[in-house]
Amino acid sequence: MTGLTTPAEDLLRELAPQVLGVLARRYGDFGAAEDAVQEALLAAATHWPQDGIPGNPRGWLIQAAARALTDQYRSDTARRRRELAGAAREPAPAPVSGQDDTLVLLSLCCHPALTPASAVALTLRAVGGLTTAEIAGAFLVPEATMAQRISRAKQKIRESGLRFELPADEAGQATRMRSVLHVLYLIFNEGYAATAGPRLHRVELSAEAVRLARMVHRMRPGDGEVTGLLALMLLTDARRPARTGPGGELIPLDEQDRSRWDQALIAEGTALIEAAIAGRRVGEYQLQAAIAAEHDRAASVAETDWARIAALYGLLEKLTGNPMVTLNRAIAVAMARGPGDGPAAGLALLERLSGPLEGHYRLDAVRGHLRELGGDWATAAQHYQAAAGRATNLAEQQYLTMQAAKASARAAQAAARVSDGPPAGNG
Repeated sequence: MTGLTTPAEDLLRELAPQVLGVLARRYGDFGAAEDAVQEALLAAATHWPQDGIPGNPRGWLIQAAARALTDQYRSDTARRRRELAGAAREPAPAPVSGQDDTLVLLSLCCHPALTPASAVALTLRAVGGLTTAEIAGAFLVPEATMAQRISRAKQKIRESGLRFELPADEAGQATRMRSVLHVLYLIFNEGYAATAGPRLHRVELSAEAVRLARMVHRMRPGDGEVTGLLALMLLTDARRPARTGPGGELIPLDEQDRSRWDQALIAEGTALIEAAIAGRRVGEYQLQAAIAAEHDRAASVAETDWARIAALYGLLEKLTGNPMVTLNRAIAVAMARGPGDGPAAGLALLERLSGPLEGHYRLDAVRGHLRELGGDWATAAQHYQAAAGRATNLAEQQYLTMQAAKASARAAQAAARVSDGPPAGNG
């Protein structure tokens, strides 16, 4: 899209999934339709800067993509050519179907038949408009590897005979929407706390997840979990400016400059989650957003309502059974109970995670944190060092190594104070 103004780039990004949705529904070939839409976007990038944006840009792109798709099938049988030519002459769908097609396309890319990794890649490619190279760069894999992953996802859709439509029944739609929200959640998390690489954040991914979540929310404003997920993203992303220092180093929550938190995002996210949980059945994303709101409204770690956060984590733990939730609840319980028995209570909760999370760096990191809160500096250092050895993100690795060094130093100081105690009396 080089050479286009920013408004035109934004317009193409918004229209691309709508056009792909129209072609995939009309012709039933997701892969071929996606290739044709890419050609139409390139044509727009060539003609629109010179000729201006057409009066019906969506219709222009649909016609250009339909012609490209017809050209792709020139070598097919005459019957196939006639079918495509006839379809290409059909009037463009009414504009009201654009959002519907985008939602169906998103649900197709996030279909439960696909692996989470494939669904994430396909969503970013088909709905997000990122190039294969951009997606590969975000996930630190070769472009050829990512291209194969996307190709396999398209092949899976083609072979499975998945129809380009939402399930007719409410239960089927709810299942499909859960898959959509889960994929958007994965995209955001990878952007906010990258699995690997030198940077803590991949802003392009978290920003794309927020954009897509906003889009889904516009289409389903009454869905409490859609609202909850958008609120969670906004409330979490609001803290991002304070999470890293000048050199990209990780800054923990208790050391962050809260004046750098984005107050506009906090206000928007808080309003969304308060509206979502009012008198409705609460889901996992709403609970997570409620926890994020508690952190964001607190003036400091000491003034945080840790008891409420621990209670919310307890509800979330019952709802999901996710061991990562238990991990976070252990911290909240320790903070709520205070320095007396809090660390021991948190460590007791961690005992049940020795199976499902054993070997995960975050389990050792939390063990180290709780040991540190309890004053057991030597054991804290061991856990921090173990966590650093398993972490794959450089910023997290460096932070954990630094924590291990600090804990070791405190342990040495404590040992020195014991050895330098007053001499025994000589009677």
